[in-house]
Amino acid sequence: MASDIVYELKGVSYSYMGRFSALDKIDLTIHRGERIALLGANGSGKSTLLMILAALIFPDAGSTKFLDKELIEDSFKEDSFRRFFRSRVGIVFQNSDIQLFNSSVEEEVSFGLLQLDLPKEEISARLEKYMALMNIAHLRDRNPQYMSIGEKKRVAIASILAMEPEVMLLDEPSANLDPRTSRQLINIISGLREKGYTIITSTQDIHIAHEIADRAIVLSEEKRIVQDTNIYDVLQDKSFLERHNLAHIHAHKHDGKVHVHPHEHPSHDHPHTDNL
Repeated sequence: MASDIVYELKGVSYSYMGRFSALDKIDLTIHRGERIALLGANGSGKSTLLMILAALIFPDAGSTKFLDKELIEDSFKEDSFRRFFRSRVGIVFQNSDIQLFNSSVEEEVSFGLLQLDLPKEEISARLEKYMALMNIAHLRDRNPQYMSIGEKKRVAIASILAMEPEVMLLDEPSANLDPRTSRQLINIISGLREKGYTIITSTQDIHIAHEIADRAIVLSEEKRIVQDTNIYDVLQDKSFLERHNLAHIHAHKHDGKVHVHPHEHPSHDHPHTDNL
């Protein structure tokens, strides 16, 4: 029976320029079909961890395995291994401008498909399917450079979904989006569960975490995993959230005195949100 372990990290550490620690001794196992939220304050190492999972950078210490194969830089010099990995793992960056480089939406969504050497009919079918899913078919001839942040995000996600990877890595997918676009993207991410994707999402937005994940991995400002448990266990522990800079603390005046309290965000389960 094949193992359902997708990723296995042991003692993974990484530093930028050999001086600035970004991750410290990360041990982590991720199973097929899991929905995981990487939570943590700015600078806790969430994006760096995603980059390691995407094999865009490699750790200074420790080991990273994907489907029981070691992820090391030399392996990606081999065409067969590079194709094996890149066809199975897709990453959507927080800043879509990093990801988009073609002169039209159609070219952008087709680009990855062309690297897979698929039949023309299959490329065409996937192109139409995922442009429709992300509601960007009417933008097919537009240059992504001149589109809104939300439109760019849709194109970036469509270009990854079209490759039909097994693993989706999403870095702050709702960042800088208006409420309507954010809601629509959250609904799409939630729907990917039914298709069997393994989805790992980095976010500081804890009030959407329960919609996009079942498991929470919390990184501390010391760049270590300080919690790995059910998403609801984390979200219900207000003192833990405050301690790790994941809950907003608001101050207000009452009877001439300043009071401080954690800020409660409205739930995204509000019955009217889908109509925003």
